[in-house]
This record gives sequence, C-alpha cells and structure tokens, in this order.
Amino acid sequence: MSSEQTLQTHGSPPGGPYRQGQPARSGEHILETHGLTKDFRGFVAVKAVNLGIRRHSIHALIGPNGAGKTTCFNLLTKFLSPSAGTIVYKGIDITHHKPAQVTRLGLVRSFQISAVFPHLTVLENVRIALQRQRGRSFDFWRAVEVLDQYRPRALELLEAVGLAEFAEIRAVELSYGRKRALEIATTLALDPETMLLDEPTSGMGHEDVGRIAALIKKIAANRTIIMVEHNLSVVADLCDTITVLARGEILAEGDYASVSRNPEVVQAYMGTAHV
Repeated sequence: MSSEQTLQTHGSPPGGPYRQGQPARSGEHILETHGLTKDFRGFVAVKAVNLGIRRHSIHALIGPNGAGKTTCFNLLTKFLSPSAGTIVYKGIDITHHKPAQVTRLGLVRSFQISAVFPHLTVLENVRIALQRQRGRSFDFWRAVEVLDQYRPRALELLEAVGLAEFAEIRAVELSYGRKRALEIATTLALDPETMLLDEPTSGMGHEDVGRIAALIKKIAANRTIIMVEHNLSVVADLCDTITVLARGEILAEGDYASVSRNPEVVQAYMGTAHV
C-alpha cells in the first residue's frame, strides 16, 4: 500500500453522476454506489454513501460499532433494498436486483451464499457448490459416475485453500478457521469476479487469522475483494483502500497509513492511537 495516497473527498459520486440505464463512467471501478441511503423508519443507518471499488483491489469497510458497515454490506449484496441512491456493478444498475441475480453477475457474498453442511465431507461440500454453479440441483439423485465429474475441480479448489488433506473429513470435524477456508472454497466454486467477505477472521485465534489472511491475499490475485473486518492488523496488511464509516456516513477513505493519521478517524475510534 502506498502511504502517499491521499484521502478522497465525497461531495460527488466517484466517476461522476450516474443515470439509469447508462454504464458507469469510470472503467477502473467494478462497483460504485451513488447516494446510497437506508432509512429504517426514521433511523438513517446509511446516509448518502458514495463508493468506488477498484477492479482487482482489496477494499475494506471499517468503523466503530453502529457505523453502518453491516447495513452497507447488506445493501451491496442485495439482502437489503436501499431507501435512496443507486448501486452499479460492471456498468449495470443492480439497485433493485435480487441476491440470486447479482450472484449470476459474479458478485458473491461468502459466509452467506456458501453454507457448509457439517455432516458431509469437505470434498462433498465443494462438489455441491460446483453442482449449484452449473445449475444442476437434481444431480443429488443421479449416478455416482455423474457426480464424479465434479471431483477434479473440487480437489483443485481444496488445494487452493489448503484443505486437500482434509478432503474426506466431515466438515464438522474441522477447526473453526478451516471451516472458514472451506466456506471460501465453496464460494470460489461459484466462480465469482467479486467476493464480499463479512468479517472473515471473526472469532479466530492468531494462527487461523494468519492462515485466512494469507488465503485472502492469494485469491485476490485475479479478483476484487470487499470486506468488513474488525481486525485492523489484517486490514492494514491486506487492503489497498479503506473506507471508514461513522454514523452511517463516510468519514475518510484512503490507504491504512492515511486513514490512521486522520484526527476524525482517531476520535471515532474513541481516542486510540491507531485505527
């Protein structure tokens, strides 16, 4: 990350104003929001948020409790509908799309889409995700030989996330960190162009945090990653761009070095010396 990156201003949407039915102006942004707002019966959880997520970057949303991170994430992944504003993905207005529609466009949320079946093996979990990606939900009832066509790709994905040696182990027997790695594998089976990770290291010990952080860096080589994450050392090590939210609005944006020196950010984090 370049420590010389300056904080962006947020008076206008990234890439300029967007009009319904037109492609986004900025080719470097794979995902943009313009005036994104969510009002829960008078309580404004997200207020006029303008985001520009660069292609093949790792972009984090951070902020103190109640900042609007989760609501913003739910809006991006279409688990909530905005009260106002637009969401543009690859030049397409997805503001009113359903979650399944944005998944087909390559925008996939891990740890929501990719449920782990605890009493199936690790390999079977990934195979099911591959069947789903191909739209063949009734493959469950077909011959074993038919299902075996997914095995080579499933093993490739397990190798990619460091779980090849656990292929025949039931998912329930995995450690918490390795279950998270399995969830990432099942998400990768859907062949996403953009992955949204909701607190991927939450509740992990130090060893698992390091393993998952390394995995995220690996899979980001040819994908865009958007993440909500509370572990700020992970954010500092991984993320190209960090958006700090407070009270539903963007407080600052830039690389870790720049946002961690921002006095408003420091104050939002209750006077801590570093973000």
